[in-house]
Amino acid sequence: MKTAKTNVPDSYKDMTLNSLIYEYPRVLSIAGSDSGGGAGIQADLKTFSALGCFGMTAITAITAQNTCGVRAIHGVPPDMLRDQIDAVLEDLGAHAVKIGMLHSPDIVRTVAEAIGRHDLHNVVFDPVMVATSGAVLIDNEAVDVLVRELFPCVAVITPNLDEAALLVGRTLNCEEDMAFAAQDLIGKGARAVLIKGGHLPGDTVIDLLMTQSGEKTWMQAPRIQSPNTHGTGCTLSSAMAAHLALGATLLESVQRARLYVRDALQAGAAVRSGRGSGPLNHGHSPVAMHLKTLA
Repeated sequence: MKTAKTNVPDSYKDMTLNSLIYEYPRVLSIAGSDSGGGAGIQADLKTFSALGCFGMTAITAITAQNTCGVRAIHGVPPDMLRDQIDAVLEDLGAHAVKIGMLHSPDIVRTVAEAIGRHDLHNVVFDPVMVATSGAVLIDNEAVDVLVRELFPCVAVITPNLDEAALLVGRTLNCEEDMAFAAQDLIGKGARAVLIKGGHLPGDTVIDLLMTQSGEKTWMQAPRIQSPNTHGTGCTLSSAMAAHLALGATLLESVQRARLYVRDALQAGAAVRSGRGSGPLNHGHSPVAMHLKTLA
């Protein structure tokens, strides 16, 4: 009988011959579920795995959706969300956290309290507030609560142009508008802001990272033409969290996440998935699970 071949990385071999103990870099996603698999929790888990991290979840809402749109949203009760977060963190812990869809003030408060209760670091918040159709997915009270209670306790927020516009109360039409909006969001308590400029017209995609010190880093790249862009924001923020878990700085995590998303867009551009805006190719170039040595 032939022995089946395995693809075990060299770094895993002979681990039992030494006295070291290892752990996986672990990332928790606190976000909504996308039944179509292209965004939300599902996109986050695919991204974590593709970048060599172990993904965990706390689901804030269940959605019925596909590539054509969202049919229904069912919010998870705050107590259930709290139990999910506590169950994961009390046992497994997390090296980084990605936060996505938070649909109500009570859910926002539950997450903010959990960050403080568990002393969480490397928290990336993607404020999912505006649908692709332009529909607002969050009420004014929830916006006020997340600005007041969540902004100060996360490492970075990653709004797109529409979300940043909603947060600052005005339309953003150019790079100068992006810079002023980023400054406003820092003034509202954010430690760092990545404003994603993909909705600006033109052949170049421009993003801006601003830190609390006022330091600005502009990043630009040629626009990738693809009909499959569903989940791009979720994927970027989860890739940032994964790289933070792997030990990258905030700027490095943004730069590496942008490259991952661009490659995933390019690899999925010619693929047909559904009748609407399809998903990225999250598994275009997966890496083996990273190992951290426990002290």
